[in-house]
Amino acid sequence: MDEVAGAIADPVRRQILVMLRDGRLSAGEVAERFAISRPAVSRHLRVLRQSGLIRAELVGRQRFYTLDPEQFTELIDWLDHFVRPAGWEHRLDALETEVYRTRRERRPRGATDGRKEDTA
Repeated sequence: MDEVAGAIADPVRRQILVMLRDGRLSAGEVAERFAISRPAVSRHLRVLRQSGLIRAELVGRQRFYTLDPEQFTELIDWLDHFVRPAGWEHRLDALETEVYRTRRERRPRGATDGRKEDTA
């Protein structure tokens, strides 16, 4: 998890991950989208590859990169403790139940659900 967190700490590497979300790109295609040098982009790709966030495939003389979203799982699970504290979904379910109960109790007796009845 530390390698993944370290890899996504850099904004250039985060941009590369976003680019790869849409599909496989060659190293050259990645590099041409940045104003930094190709060797600098290569270093960023290496960090992402070493962290396991992307995979490299050599096809002839070109190296293609793809995203490996499985590597985010551990970090997502850890972050989830801060985003959704334990029992949070249970509390939302209880709130929803209470809202429906209150609405039902406030509805005047004999009120319909809004549909017209057929009186013919």
